[in-house]
Amino acid sequence: MDQNLIAVIVGIVEGLTEFLPVSSTGHMIIVANVLGFDERIAHIFEVFVQLGAILSVIFIYKERFQRFFTKEGWQIDKGLSVWHIAVGTVPVMLAAFFLYDYIKEYLFGPLTVIYALVVGALLLMYAEYKTKDKQELLVQEVDKITIRQALWVGVYQLLSLWPGFSRSGSTIAGGLLVGLSREVAAHYTFLIAVPLMFVACLYDLFKNLHLLTVSDLQILGIGFVTAFVVAYWSVLWFLKFLHKYSLTSFAYYRIGLAAFCYWYFYM
Repeated sequence: MDQNLIAVIVGIVEGLTEFLPVSSTGHMIIVANVLGFDERIAHIFEVFVQLGAILSVIFIYKERFQRFFTKEGWQIDKGLSVWHIAVGTVPVMLAAFFLYDYIKEYLFGPLTVIYALVVGALLLMYAEYKTKDKQELLVQEVDKITIRQALWVGVYQLLSLWPGFSRSGSTIAGGLLVGLSREVAAHYTFLIAVPLMFVACLYDLFKNLHLLTVSDLQILGIGFVTAFVVAYWSVLWFLKFLHKYSLTSFAYYRIGLAAFCYWYFYM
């Protein structure tokens, strides 16, 4: 298959799945395997499409990010602050730094992704079950998230280091379990994704920059733009979805995808 077409397909997959609780990394590993993406640039391509997805969130929350650069944005008692973002991202950044080589060597593969899809689905269903009769008690505004809740969401985010588990899946489920509504947990998840993914992408980019050639720029550009556009609309759709529906349907999807992948790769 033409590599430019593969770039579009993988860009669409990244844009659709990066901020949904279904694991973008898991989908990209599976899709790249199925389509036969050039292994030489597959990994660095994933970094570029993730940067495109990050940019879409910055556009959606541009006013919120602008506020973080003001004096008020650093004051804990004035609503969601830089400190809330920091405690939600630092734990997973530190863990990722020390576990990077292990994760890349042992956890990036179809079978580990299949296991993660199932375990992540169970966490989503458990979070919905534990909070189904407590919706009115959950935090309904992003600016009312406490530092303690933000920190615990950051701890749950450690699960996302397991490829296939889903960063948004772990943080939104974790947010529910520590007292946030679905929508608030999603907003917070998208906001902490930006510094976390930006740092992770830059780290990956510098480690793999030697693999990049001038001829690869077209493919990378196609993937970047595709992921940006698709992720933008995906985030807006997801927020509307959470206003009416639970996360259970995503859990069922993950289990179905895991079953399909097991059949495709191992039967």
